[in-house]
Amino acid sequence: MNPDTDIRELFRRHYRPLCLYALHYLKDADAAEDVVQEVFTAWWQKTGSGAREPVANVRSYLYTMVRNRCIDALRRSGLQADHLQPEDAAGLIADDDAQERSEREARLWQAVERLPRRRRELLLMSKRDAMSYEEIAEAAGLSVNTVRNQISRALHTLRSALSPDDSTADLLLLLAAFPAA
Repeated sequence: MNPDTDIRELFRRHYRPLCLYALHYLKDADAAEDVVQEVFTAWWQKTGSGAREPVANVRSYLYTMVRNRCIDALRRSGLQADHLQPEDAAGLIADDDAQERSEREARLWQAVERLPRRRRELLLMSKRDAMSYEEIAEAAGLSVNTVRNQISRALHTLRSALSPDDSTADLLLLLAAFPAA
């Protein structure tokens, strides 16, 4: 079966980036996941019946479906048209930037998930939860030096796992700005 139309492969490849993309619009992880699940359900229903003409660019089509459903959800919540754009921690961003960032964010979270469990927990306590090394050491029952060493190793691993275009500042901003998906 064509990987662009096999729903399992599409879901595996695009679910997380689409959720992060929807999160730029909705700022609610549960609502973002609901929108993306609705999109995949609609895609499956339409392509499974054979009623749909082949789509030239499935990725673009899925992003468009998610964007439109996010905008619909925002309109239903009463937001004005000028508030229907994606945002990041710094403010409004272009839709193309939101797509690119969502894919970069998904790569980051995949790399974070591959870290050893304890190292991942310490990194998230530091960067996402904004805890000091001393607070982490106390909460985890470790020395401050061990916490510092583990976080340093985690950041080194993440830097090597990501694209050379992704800066360390981007990495830290992403960890601080978004919940683990």
